[in-house]
This record gives sequence, structure tokens and C-alpha cells, in this order.
Amino acid sequence: MIILAYLASLLIGLSLGILGGGGSILTLPVLVYLFEIDATLATAYSLFIVGATALASIIPKARQGDVDFGTALYFGAPAVVAVYLTRAYVIPYIPDVITTVGQSEITRDTLLMLLFAVLMLLSARGMIVGKKAVTPVNTLPIGKKILFILAEGLGVGTVTGLVGAGGGFLIIPVLVLVTGLDMKKAVGTSLTIIAFKSLIGFTGDLGKHEMDWNLLTLVTLVAILGMVIGTFVSKKIDSKPLQKAFGWFVLIMGILIVGKELL
Repeated sequence: MIILAYLASLLIGLSLGILGGGGSILTLPVLVYLFEIDATLATAYSLFIVGATALASIIPKARQGDVDFGTALYFGAPAVVAVYLTRAYVIPYIPDVITTVGQSEITRDTLLMLLFAVLMLLSARGMIVGKKAVTPVNTLPIGKKILFILAEGLGVGTVTGLVGAGGGFLIIPVLVLVTGLDMKKAVGTSLTIIAFKSLIGFTGDLGKHEMDWNLLTLVTLVAILGMVIGTFVSKKIDSKPLQKAFGWFVLIMGILIVGKELL
């Protein structure tokens, strides 16, 4: 099982390197079902793994000029605040047992996994359908654009804080439609936002859990190795068919998680 767990960790990085995103959606299931870490702690671990892997992936993109740091700042700032506050002040106050349905208990871990499954299903749909050509919104006044981006940053940050996922599929459409970034720069900017909001958000868990730093470091390094390999492979192949196949895989995983948590 442990070998399978590390192979799955490699897949997290591979999918990020080949597809330019989406790998973080596998992190929580890998931690919970293969490494057998409880969901609350796994969401914290996921923030670190996702953040560190995204940080490693943006270095070459920044060198190529594919990161808009100004946009990353005013989108990322509210996201960072939302992630940190969610991890530090919301997660600890969710009761261990939320409610009882018949003889079954809905626990905090069950709720987090179900929320994550919904996120997986939405992400899978985006990968299967694919990215359609979009036209940036130029009719909104600059003030409304900024307010929209700030609100989106808070929303994405809250989701990330709850389930430990990067949320790139939520960020990229906003960057393209509202800020007018081209897709290549939107991906690089999204990874920058994900890196910093995840890593800073992770600090909200420090001191609240006993961290297995050896496991966390090793899984992160394996994921980064996968990302490096995936980035190299992406230059040799057409990633679109793989994206759709990965989307179906994520869809099936999301459905299985719902079934496992409810049955």
C-alpha cells in the first residue's frame, strides 16, 4: 500500500507538469485513503504539498514572463487571508460529530471529504469539457473588476482552507475573463496564487496538529519530482487527450468518495 501511495504522489506532480494544473485534486484522497491520515490533518498536509509543488512549478514560468505578479497580489492577498482564517479559526470549531442521520453520524471528516468530492466533480467536468474560447469582459468599470476579483479571492481562499485544494479551475477563468490575461499567463499567475495562499494558509495549522514532517517532506519531494518529469514530457506530447482521460479518472474518484463516505 505504501508503494502505491508514493506512486500516487508522483502522479500528483506528473498531472501538474503535463496538464498545467489539476494535480492538487488528487492530494487529499491520496493522503486519506492511501496514507490513512484523518481528513482534517490531511487537508493541512495537502496545503503544504500543493503549495510547495506549485511554487517549484512557477519558477520557470516566471523566468519566461508567464506570471502577472500584480494580478497575483490583489487576487492572492484576500485568498491568503481567507485560507489562514479558515484554517486557524473555522476548522478547529467544526464539531467532530456534526449531526446524526438514523444510526449514522456525519462527522467533520465526512463533511470535508464530501465537500472535496463536489470539488472533484466540478474540476472533472472542466477537464472533460475542456477550455472554451472566451472573451475578456471589458465593459466592467475598473472598480467593479477589482471588487469582483477580491470577492473571488476570498471565496477561493475559503474553499482552499476547508479542503486543502488549490482551486486553479476556479481561479483561471476569472483571470482570463475579468483581468484579460491570456491562458498561458493565467496558468502561471494561478500557480503563483495557489503557491502562496496554500503555504501561508498552512501556517494556520502549525501548533494545532502533530505533524509528521518526514512523511510530509518525502511526499512533497516525490510530487515535485513528478512535476519536473511531467513538465519535460509535456513538451513532447499533446496533453489534450490526457487531460480528458484524467478528467474521467477524477470524476470516477469523486463518485467513489461520495459512495464511501455515505454508505
